[in-house]
Amino acid sequence: MSKSMFSASRGRRKKAAAPVAARMMAAFFRSALKVPALVLTPAKASKPATKAKARTAADKAPARPRLVTAPARASFRTLTHDCAFGQRGYKIYTPASAAGSADPLPVLVMLHGCGQTPDDFAKGTRMNALAEEFRMLVVYPAQTREAHPKRCWNWFQPGDQHRGAGEPALLASLTREVLQQNPADPARVYVAGLSAGGSAALVLAQAYPDLFAGVGVHSGLPAGAAQGKAFAMTAMGQGNPGIPSPHPVPTIIFHGSKDHVVNARNGRFVAIRALEPFAYLRETQQKRQVPKGRSYVRTSHRVGQGRAFVEHWLIEGSGHAWSGGSPAGRFVDPSGPDASREMVRFLLRHRTTIRKRRMQFAA
Repeated sequence: MSKSMFSASRGRRKKAAAPVAARMMAAFFRSALKVPALVLTPAKASKPATKAKARTAADKAPARPRLVTAPARASFRTLTHDCAFGQRGYKIYTPASAAGSADPLPVLVMLHGCGQTPDDFAKGTRMNALAEEFRMLVVYPAQTREAHPKRCWNWFQPGDQHRGAGEPALLASLTREVLQQNPADPARVYVAGLSAGGSAALVLAQAYPDLFAGVGVHSGLPAGAAQGKAFAMTAMGQGNPGIPSPHPVPTIIFHGSKDHVVNARNGRFVAIRALEPFAYLRETQQKRQVPKGRSYVRTSHRVGQGRAFVEHWLIEGSGHAWSGGSPAGRFVDPSGPDASREMVRFLLRHRTTIRKRRMQFAA
């Protein structure tokens, strides 16, 4: 899924000799990713809001993300996980705000996009700064070039789409290791990702609903949208509804309306599939704009006036980029709403039950 992860201007597209589909295929499987032209001037830094204020603001009109420097007492370690399904390196951020507290921490697993690394993804999403504010562990598994030449997670391969096999089983095993070795809360474990990582995050959450209490999908595709590389390109370009999910998993989706790598239809399909397992959710829609930034449409599905179980954010004019990200990382659009903060706000409102968590031992 690694064309330039940003939509180039029309002028550039007209200059390209190959057809659009051919260029997408080449970018996905052969060419190196380029730093996109979507990166804009970041917002001015300001002090982080309190947890309560941040949630109130998020439910209204999110501003541009704030620049926050992680304290020196925090740790960002590099580790390796080995299991029957393979080996992957990963980085784990432990916030300084966790020191001296006996309360277990939520865990967020972040799956990077094609051509990215854990460090680059952490910089672009600013998720480590949010880990300080919300007291949570953030885990960044690293895809290898051996598994995919461009470090894409293999969401489209039949052997990597189910429980108990391939990359989903490997990532679930890695997550369980994190739970065992850290002061983590097994009821509050989440997964999110960008592009190929977002698609893989959705596959993982649906395969292991006993492990993950919610999922964030940015610029991704529905589970089962492709069965092989050729099908992946078609699904990316045209959209594909994927397959139904048998499990209700709280899901938040972000997608740019001008995404020329992964068609924005896929974001709508992810939302439709996420809604299917729920008996009834009430829909509300808001259209707003980030101050001096992009407008967006946020569609929420909730029970009565309570928490949302499915949210779909469509960012007007944005391309294949992490909305509200920092230009310190790659493949970001700082002018959009803060996807990182909104994902954390949404996910932390959900948790797995003891009964559901026992499923993993029965399995």
